[in-house]
Amino acid sequence: MTSRDQLEFKQARVLDGGMASELEFLGADITGPLWSAHILEDAPERVIAVHRAYLEAGADVLLTASYQVSRQGYAEFGLEPHRADQALFRSVELASTARDEFPEREVLIAASLGPYGAALHDGSEYHGNYNCTYADLVRYHQERIAVLSESKADLLAFETLPSLEEARAVGEALQSWPNIAAWFSFTCPDARAAHMQVAHSEPLRDCAKVAASFPQTIAVGINCTQPRWLPALIAELRQASDKPIVVYPNSGEGWDAGARRWTGSADPEEFGKQARQWYAAGAQLVGGCCRTRPEHIRQVAAVVR
Repeated sequence: MTSRDQLEFKQARVLDGGMASELEFLGADITGPLWSAHILEDAPERVIAVHRAYLEAGADVLLTASYQVSRQGYAEFGLEPHRADQALFRSVELASTARDEFPEREVLIAASLGPYGAALHDGSEYHGNYNCTYADLVRYHQERIAVLSESKADLLAFETLPSLEEARAVGEALQSWPNIAAWFSFTCPDARAAHMQVAHSEPLRDCAKVAASFPQTIAVGINCTQPRWLPALIAELRQASDKPIVVYPNSGEGWDAGARRWTGSADPEEFGKQARQWYAAGAQLVGGCCRTRPEHIRQVAAVVR
């Protein structure tokens, strides 16, 4: 991996958009419990196609298709631990393959690592009420860090973190790899609470301060959150630390849990207009999460240009 001392975000960066939802738009079946991890094994060329589409749209940071990959998740379905490790490596290799098609560009690869709740495939990453010990959390993250530390990824992206406890667990898990670069990205239901809370109800400011305190941390931010909340959340992050800020919200559509479907519409042009506000508010890295597509990222890239 690239040493954290070699990574600095002094200029605006453009992240890619949603991976799993874009695979679904392209006709891939991600309804299984391993989500997009199925595609890593069954149709890797589709993952490369998604990476390529985002690079063509102007992204210069690619997140790998590894969000839900873990030994624990694979073991639940009778798969050997080495299969999960291989999938983590493969996710980085596929992103590297797409990057190699653009040799004139400086593109970073961020290995996507979802929270413990992602392996449970029950939506618990959106509340963080896990039935596990703190030691379980540390071990869960250590296993994946150990694998990816030997990969070609430039940094680790700990995404959709719902709680202060899990942020602390990730920090402890990172202790054996002091030179790794990582960002910590939290999910917030909204920005109306008095102290602007993460999903598990701790103040975002406290979570960001803890994440920023780890020597491996090169950015702190927000993902998988409605776009309209970002200006206030960015202001809160700026009060918490002087680390670069990374934000990649959802498309603006809403999820109807009862009907299990997305509602509303996504407007890439409006997303781009909002991205201008996020950069102006202090974000250095901007992209998209669920339901954002290459056109959303093209609009973000136009703001940077």
